[in-house]
Amino acid sequence: MSSAPESTAQPLALITGASRGLGAALAEELAAQGWHVVAVARTTGALEELDDRIQARGGSATLAPLDITQDDALRHLCRSIHDRWGRVDLWAHTAVNAPPLSPAGHVAIKDWDRALAVTLRATGVLIPMVEPLLRASGRGTALFFDDPATRDEGGATRKFWGAFGAAKAGQIALARAWATECTALGPERAPRIVIESPLPMPTATRARFFPGEPRDTLARPRDEATRILRAALAQQTIG
Repeated sequence: MSSAPESTAQPLALITGASRGLGAALAEELAAQGWHVVAVARTTGALEELDDRIQARGGSATLAPLDITQDDALRHLCRSIHDRWGRVDLWAHTAVNAPPLSPAGHVAIKDWDRALAVTLRATGVLIPMVEPLLRASGRGTALFFDDPATRDEGGATRKFWGAFGAAKAGQIALARAWATECTALGPERAPRIVIESPLPMPTATRARFFPGEPRDTLARPRDEATRILRAALAQQTIG
């Protein structure tokens, strides 16, 4: 982890999947609002570019280049956050792996394994690691993102989207179960779990799945980040 925070009194956000798309937009928006951001992603160069943009707007970030499928790396990350800040005020989990579209009978095992490892298993590994940090905040919020693109207008999984749709549905099912458990405990004992559904955005992943789609009709990641954070943090008191 690199780059020191300006102040330990700053609200602290952990963003997994922060190098591009909505994750990067959330990081930039939070940093501009005075949060210190711990930005997690595999691609070091993209994280450094994110840090440059954050610093250009007067914000601060700590970069954590790692693969979230590596359990030891996640343990080290969360232990480092605990030792340095003692808490996380917001965890935004945008990390997913979207395998190539394929008939269910032709999904490559390596693509299936990677989709499950990144999108579902890593979420299950992270929740028990991050939950104590959110509890320590006293105001912690975990933010997850459903993906309506996997479903048609009737709610059924789209053809050829089975691998990603299954992994993503599993992730959201886990988040919903956690939300129900936390609600039962009460706000004084558990973090808030928020699940948002972003509007379609002109990301690299969407371009792969919807080639030729007019990108100027899609929502800007920065606008979606602003909208989602406004809704997700409406009941969270910072400071």
